Amino acid sequence: MTELLQYAFFQNALIGSFLTAIACGMVGTYIVSRRLVFISGGITHASFGGLGLGFYLGTNPILTAMLFSILSAFGVEWVSKSQDVREDSAIAGVWSLGMALGVIFIFLTPGYAPNLSAYLFGNILTISYTDLYWIAGLVILLSLIFILYIREIMYVAFDHDFARTQGLPVKWIEYSMMLFIAVTIVLSIRLVGIMLLMSLLTLPQITINLFTSDFRKIIWGSIALGFLGCVAGLIFSYYLNIPSGAFIILVLVVLFLLAKGVLFLAKRQ
Repeated sequence: MTELLQYAFFQNALIGSFLTAIACGMVGTYIVSRRLVFISGGITHASFGGLGLGFYLGTNPILTAMLFSILSAFGVEWVSKSQDVREDSAIAGVWSLGMALGVIFIFLTPGYAPNLSAYLFGNILTISYTDLYWIAGLVILLSLIFILYIREIMYVAFDHDFARTQGLPVKWIEYSMMLFIAVTIVLSIRLVGIMLLMSLLTLPQITINLFTSDFRKIIWGSIALGFLGCVAGLIFSYYLNIPSGAFIILVLVVLFLLAKGVLFLAKRQ
């Protein structure tokens, strides 16, 4: 471990893991509390269309993926609330459209096919200083929002009808959180990849939720658990030369199963 810390790329990976764990901890707690798990999955996979468009146009694929994700998030929220379309149907449409467009754009991209492994399965060992700046900016903004409006976010997450009776701007909060969900998803793709990102946004939260229902405690606990999973996954992926995303999620699944086992044994005694 001491040897790894001497390398700049591993230092960047640790910093990126910590920042991503903070962002996913806050946004993921809102996702789980408001039961938006499958919406986050739809947004994640819709971003693949943006990645494909970025490769096709020769621009930064992260920026086009962010545009696709934000439009998808707003689209699902608008269709499910304003139109006569079920939420799960809207998610399925966005999910399928994003993946289909991604495949088409990548196929049409001239020259060699782009290396999609880092985007599909994650490899935070390749994270750059620019990526760190973007994630750090997101963490600062999210921290300010959650510090200033934690009560309003909690009300909307648990019961938006009650939040309306309190005179809160529910629609503004919902769309703002969907924006942050989309941005967090895109900036976290380098960590675990599109295929596994939904797990990073939910597994730490549901694990901590086994022990507490306190919104703030779930945020702090999921940040700690997410960072622990990232560090363990990084170490395994470095020595076994396998994409980090798979090991990070595997560690989080093991921690969840251990937590369930501890609770089961505690109830038996």
